[in-house]
Amino acid sequence: MIAQPYRPVTYTIGTMSSNNMPGTSGMGGMSGMGGMGGMSGMPGMSGMPGMSGMPGMGSVPPQVSSGAPMTPTGTVVPTTAPVFEQSYIENIFRLNLGKVGTFYFTYENNKDWNAKIYKGKLEAAGRDHIIISDPATGQRTVLLMIYFDYATFDEPLTYQYPGTIGNPPTRNFR
Repeated sequence: MIAQPYRPVTYTIGTMSSNNMPGTSGMGGMSGMGGMGGMSGMPGMSGMPGMSGMPGMGSVPPQVSSGAPMTPTGTVVPTTAPVFEQSYIENIFRLNLGKVGTFYFTYENNKDWNAKIYKGKLEAAGRDHIIISDPATGQRTVLLMIYFDYATFDEPLTYQYPGTIGNPPTRNFR
């Protein structure tokens, strides 16, 4: 290993041309870099003074969505991806707010009651909870989805969002 002497370098803040860049005077700085006069195509370099475009590099490639097809020349083929709502239980419950159902829950390691059944009108559904209300008394109960097993309804359920491309026509299952 060769010990290099410490040489402090002073940089001037402001606009400089590529000929005036610090370290290009042949003192071992950036003289071997072939005139890196601009790095605007490189991430994080667009705001640096005197960095307008790297020689030999084309323009910045276009944003490509994941899975978008491309031609051999690198052109992105635009596609219209259908938008589908994913069928998580929370989304299914949100589609069926206001319907009366029976909800089955299991509480493990509970000596008083291991399983419990709730019947009520579905008021709200979140990622980790549902809120049901007793139609007779109006009492609302918040139930955590971590204990949820399954639910039954005595009326048809809406499963997919209406008006979304690719949905089958809605029908009654009576």
